[in-house]
Amino acid sequence: MMKEVFINVAVKDVNQSMAFYTELGFTNNPQYSDDQSKCMVWSDAIYVMLMNHAKFQTFTAKPIADTKGNIAAIFALSVESFDKVNEVVEKGLKAGGTEPKPLMDYGFMQLRTIEDFDGHTWEIFFMDATKVPEQG
Repeated sequence: MMKEVFINVAVKDVNQSMAFYTELGFTNNPQYSDDQSKCMVWSDAIYVMLMNHAKFQTFTAKPIADTKGNIAAIFALSVESFDKVNEVVEKGLKAGGTEPKPLMDYGFMQLRTIEDFDGHTWEIFFMDATKVPEQG
């Protein structure tokens, strides 16, 4: 069995969020979607489940975090080039996302951060492994 990652996030408006994630480059898998949740595909092994608060609450007894004012997690997605980092983030900004901090450039890795309508934080990054500094 192939190992896969499903990231479940609570959103206020499932359709608005689906449109935003589509602009970032995700595609919708209707097989795992309904009126309360949308399965968004990043790759063959990475999926983001956008669930309205009512459906998300069925998976936990804890209250749903206010991610607009508090950070719960930072999700990072790699892309194939720095140009692609800029393309993904710019499309997300045009779709209504926000960029809470400026570009981070570590020489071997460049990343930009974007938040969705509900404040979920995503780092879109490119890393050139040949430029990673040696440890020691």
